[in-house]
This record gives sequence, structure tokens and C-alpha cells, in this order.
Amino acid sequence: MNPAAVVFDFDGVVADSEVRANLSLAESLTAAGMPATYDECLRDYYGHNWQETERRIEARYGRPLPVDFRETHRARARARYMEGFDAVPGVAEFLDGLETLPRAIASSSRAEYIGWALGLFGLDHHFGEHVYSADGWDRGKPHPDIYLAAASGLGVDPVRCLAIEDSPTGARAAIAAGMTVIGFCGAGHIVDRAAHADMLRGVGVHRIAMAFDEIGIPATAA
Repeated sequence: MNPAAVVFDFDGVVADSEVRANLSLAESLTAAGMPATYDECLRDYYGHNWQETERRIEARYGRPLPVDFRETHRARARARYMEGFDAVPGVAEFLDGLETLPRAIASSSRAEYIGWALGLFGLDHHFGEHVYSADGWDRGKPHPDIYLAAASGLGVDPVRCLAIEDSPTGARAAIAAGMTVIGFCGAGHIVDRAAHADMLRGVGVHRIAMAFDEIGIPATAA
């Protein structure tokens, strides 16, 4: 497939953030009297927007989160990110190689956080206004809405888009949008890459990449 555009998930594809995000969430939940581990958070909330994550947390513990939980958690997470947050290896070179091929981000995370991180990594010029966030949406991933919004914003038919996703939740969303989906296994939170690849194949991704240099989209793919 020669794609007309590439749509990137953010956490675990552009930002190597999932370890810090889920460690922070486990700490924040435990501090709020809702004990949780890193592995539980990665298993249960990975890939979802905050609205779905909150629904899942409250269903698990049978009570609402504290009113100030999200702000308190955000401060904790930001402090952890500043300990050494970085982009996924190879993403900068991959983006450079796309040259003029249109690209967008379709993420469950807050737009403000995405913009901050892209600036930190020096990658914000690659996406411009084409950063699409499902935060605040009732229907986040695995529904296709955020991927459809990204394709619409780029002015490209979804079936002509290549999506790069690391989570089963996100992969389902991109597949439901009609995109060709690469299951990406190159970020730091993926310890057993073979098992993660099998999980992504199980939800129907079209191809697996263990690193960006395995994707190999030519710059003339438009």
C-alpha cells in the first residue's frame, strides 16, 4: 500500500510515555485509597481516553474518584515525565523521511499535553494543526471517531491512510475507521515484544513493526 497519509497514535508510538504514565496512575490511585499496580493500570486502562479510564476506575472500586484527582494526578505525571521523558527511538528520523506526505496524530491524551511533549521533542513542526485528541469525547478508542476525525482533517479518505498503533484498543479504532494498521512494538513499555505482537495480530492489525525502520514507507508514497 502506498498511503496518502500516515496517522500516528501518540503515547507508545511518538512519545515513549506509557511506563511513566502508568506508574504515575498507579501512584495516584494508591494515594487516593484505591490501591493499584503499574501492571494493573497498563492492563486495564492502556489506550483509553480519560473519560473511559475514569468510568473503568469507578466501576472497579465502586466509588467516584476524588474531585481533584485528575489535576493532582496530572501534576504527579508531569513531574515523572521531567525525569527523562523522550520520544520513541527512530520516530524523528521516520518523520523526516516522510517529507511532504501528510500526517496527523490521533490520540486519547489531552491536546495540551501532546503539544507540550511535541515541543519538548522538537517534533511539533511535523504535525502543525493536525493533532486530534479524543480527550473529553464520550466515544474514545476503540471507537473509530478520532481516526475518522484525523482523516477528515487531512482531507484524505480513511481507506488511504496508514495508522501506527501500539495498543489493542487503538488498533481496533483504526481498523474500524477502515485504515491499514501497523501494530507497533517499539516503545519501552512493551517488555515481551513477541507476545505483544501476537496480541495486536489477534485484533486484526495488517502488519507488525518492532521498530520504525521496519515500516519503510517511501517518501514518494503519496
